[in-house]
Amino acid sequence: MKKYTKYPLFFLGLVVVATAFCCSKVKTETTPDKGCIVSGVNTCPQVDPKIVVNFSEEKQTIHSFGASDAWSTKFIGKWSDASKKNQVADYLFSLENDSEGNPKGIGLSMWRFNIGAGSFEQGTASGIPDEYRREESFLKADGSYDWSKQAGQQWFLTAAKARGVNKFLAFPISPPVQFTLNNKASGLPNSHLNLKGDQKANFADFLVNVLQHFSATGTTFNYLSPFNEPQWNWGENPSQEGTGATNSEIADFIRILGPKIKSAGLSTTIALGEANQWNSLDANNSDGRGDQINQFFNKSSANYIGDVPSMEHLISAHSYFTTCPNTDIINYRMNALNKKNAVDPSLQLWQSEFGILGDICGQLNGFPKNVSIDYGLYVAKVIHHDLTVANVTSWQWWLAVDPYNYSDGLVYINDPSGGYDLNAMKNDGIVSDSKQLWSFGNFSRFIRPGMVRVGANLSDINDPVTSAGTQMISAYKDPATKQFVIVIINMAGSQKTYKLDPGLKLGKPEITSYVTSASKNLKKMVSTSTDIVLETRSVTTLTGTYL
Repeated sequence: MKKYTKYPLFFLGLVVVATAFCCSKVKTETTPDKGCIVSGVNTCPQVDPKIVVNFSEEKQTIHSFGASDAWSTKFIGKWSDASKKNQVADYLFSLENDSEGNPKGIGLSMWRFNIGAGSFEQGTASGIPDEYRREESFLKADGSYDWSKQAGQQWFLTAAKARGVNKFLAFPISPPVQFTLNNKASGLPNSHLNLKGDQKANFADFLVNVLQHFSATGTTFNYLSPFNEPQWNWGENPSQEGTGATNSEIADFIRILGPKIKSAGLSTTIALGEANQWNSLDANNSDGRGDQINQFFNKSSANYIGDVPSMEHLISAHSYFTTCPNTDIINYRMNALNKKNAVDPSLQLWQSEFGILGDICGQLNGFPKNVSIDYGLYVAKVIHHDLTVANVTSWQWWLAVDPYNYSDGLVYINDPSGGYDLNAMKNDGIVSDSKQLWSFGNFSRFIRPGMVRVGANLSDINDPVTSAGTQMISAYKDPATKQFVIVIINMAGSQKTYKLDPGLKLGKPEITSYVTSASKNLKKMVSTSTDIVLETRSVTTLTGTYL
């Protein structure tokens, strides 16, 4: 009920006139009259819409930003031209700047290493048509190990470490072919784990042996993720290594693996999940492969594994197929967060795999390759919502290096003539970047492990759905160094100016911005102005210090 209906009509007229007069003024109050808000946007003219940050409103602590070495690093890491593969590594891992202060790379803080299952050695008999999607295995047919395998991927592991990466995650997506039910790594045409019943312990031993080998040679895997998108029936149309698995099959294997990791004296912990999409964490359980938060971390569940030794207290999902329309990009993540908070509020959520796949609501598409700012903005938008709605502590990409005519890569490889001859690319190629890379870098390069997300908003937008199509903001702080990072995405086709709220007390007057747009890749600019100009269709990262 609206209170003003109780007053005489002449007074109502005065209210309307006064409201109209207010909204016609050049300046408005910080909190506009509710009549100015239309679809979540303040429609009254404002000279000074503000960037508001509340450093005392703490959210989640950021763990990492990462990507995986699948599938092309097996070849690129063995290229004879060291300058080219080092360029790839610099794009992904470097924390250095060029002579003008612009970042040379996006400074990933975690690297994912795919433990192969042996489809590469099988060749065409693997049933996987694309040679790039087959992987070598350290385990030989006679049960011995050949640690020279996966040499290209090992080169990138070393390159990441040399550039300061100190978090590493190992992930198989199939048991070794010797242990599978069909002697292949491409999975079964049903929901079940492609693993012989009497080989569960051997598969666990294999994973422990791999972890021990790398630990002994100087690269400790902090995490092991033993399943990847178990919700798909990988064997129906074999295209890569993979296996389905039910929740009960996963829980059964984790109860074998966890104690073996602990008894081996390894510090590695199991990072479980890798659900195919967000709603497999809180729903989609008709075939026993969904509702994974409840299944694995509710103590009353038959599949509860929260108390298994060497378990990391987290669960991860992938952001595919849950990003549009704008209501979906919010609701899917909110549903997962709500389920997590209901089951176990202390549980961490990770987004552990993403790339641009298929049709995105008729606006974008994985095919053909597109590395324009439209695709960079889409990546930034997904990262933003995973961080601010799902409250993820880690965000990870799928194909760090992409040789295909597709839009799901960060760094791209073409054959020496500029085409897509995969055979030619085994030995040499042209290295190029993408807006997907640099827009990701607006987050990964500056939001470092241990930073805390804090409250932030734009004063002229109070509706998350509207924000998803216009401007989005998130902010982070390092309590020890008093550094802050603010990331603002401008989806609009025009520039927009915001003013830093006077309540944001700066330690130094200088604010450094890094802009990714159609013409810029983390371009550095330094200013003492509190007027922040967002370029047309851009991602802007602001850095500075606070009191």
